[in-house]
Amino acid sequence: MNTLKGRDLLSLADLSAEEMRDLLDLAAQMKAGRTNPRCEKVLGLLFSKASTRTRVSFSVAMYQLGGQVIDLNPNVTQVSRGEPLVDTARVLDRYLDVAAIRTFLQADLETFASYAQIPVINALSDWEHPCQALADLLTMQECFGQLPGLTLTYVGDGNNVAHSLMLGCALTGVNIRVATPPKFEPDAKLLEQAKALAGGRSEVTVTHDPVEAARGSHALYTDVWASMGQESEADDRGPIFQPYQLNDDLLAKADSSAIVLHCLPAHRGEEITDEAIEGSQSRVWDQAENRMHAQKALLARVLGAV
Repeated sequence: MNTLKGRDLLSLADLSAEEMRDLLDLAAQMKAGRTNPRCEKVLGLLFSKASTRTRVSFSVAMYQLGGQVIDLNPNVTQVSRGEPLVDTARVLDRYLDVAAIRTFLQADLETFASYAQIPVINALSDWEHPCQALADLLTMQECFGQLPGLTLTYVGDGNNVAHSLMLGCALTGVNIRVATPPKFEPDAKLLEQAKALAGGRSEVTVTHDPVEAARGSHALYTDVWASMGQESEADDRGPIFQPYQLNDDLLAKADSSAIVLHCLPAHRGEEITDEAIEGSQSRVWDQAENRMHAQKALLARVLGAV
């Protein structure tokens, strides 16, 4: 039974462990061509932040399902002229079948969802990046055959990507270690939420020691040191984050079968070296492709196509 039909995905915590496994399995089946659901629906993309992978992967996924996509850039809608978000939500609810929103404030997502009856998907906010984590876990599942018992190490800023990875790993039985500089840790309440979701199936750990975090890990993951909206902090952050660079020395501490992951775009020579992202253990490009497959599975479920 499809329990996601008509539902929002504002956070990975909106999913149960069973629903998480179902989405990953469906994405794998769709990627392999074993199932090809169709739905002639309309997806609206409401993106307030720049986007390459999210915009293209959602668009291609919806087209492959047989649907249509409308790109609702705020610069070409009345939002840019001050129309209240609640008014926009109520109007678009009558035109669209599903909306994917990429914005700064998680509260904007929640407000939109509360005034619209259609499914609303978090395509990135400053708080979480759930669709990215779905693709990340799909990539690990492909590489290792199963997720429970694996260990993923994330090094860098305790940001939206780290938040979603913590929740996603907790739901799928993956141990996660997040290594950040002091004062850049993930949110403490989200950490407790992830530990509760793990329910003893896996460990959720936050540390300041990237070497210990990487030891024996099956996946090393990083993101930019200054996210969108934090560009003015980039110069100050560089020296603080340098010990957390994903490079060959750190990779040598991981399991011999470990893979390298990055959500992109990458600042090569900063959070990750050329050798790491281009090396034989990198699965970054598979990871980027899997954004499309994971989101196609999610769209199919929330739209009731399968």
